[in-house]
Amino acid sequence: MIVLESLEQFKVVYRDGRKWNRCVEAIDNIANIKDGVMHSIGDSLVYMIEDGTARNTETFEGNRRYFDVHYYLEGRETVEFADKSQLELVDAYSDETDREYLTGNGEMRELHEGQVAIFDNSKAYRFHGDNRVRKVVLKVTIEDGYFLNK
Repeated sequence: MIVLESLEQFKVVYRDGRKWNRCVEAIDNIANIKDGVMHSIGDSLVYMIEDGTARNTETFEGNRRYFDVHYYLEGRETVEFADKSQLELVDAYSDETDREYLTGNGEMRELHEGQVAIFDNSKAYRFHGDNRVRKVVLKVTIEDGYFLNK
């Protein structure tokens, strides 16, 4: 997991590449969307605003075709993350959902308003619903702006 302290830092560090520019475009558009409704930009990125307290889950979630970017608008929450190789598989990867579920223990980190977190596909994570949070959740394809099977 990569944590940047601000959207401005994200824009500087990830200024090159279509997928990164689309992340910024999506974040710039949040005033025009409703909470909880998924939107897309092209075929490489979907995004929505989540508002509330995360569910506590028993398992870690991992992805392969998409990685997550979370931009925190309000509040704070605790995330636990670990390398997938250090966890035990509970539910095998599904290509239809782009999810696999794992169990074990990881490193804890509190994320808060203003930060941008990038969840790399080599890791799995779970959120601990300890506080209300409002954030933009972006799911970005690992390919360079298109799906290889289209």
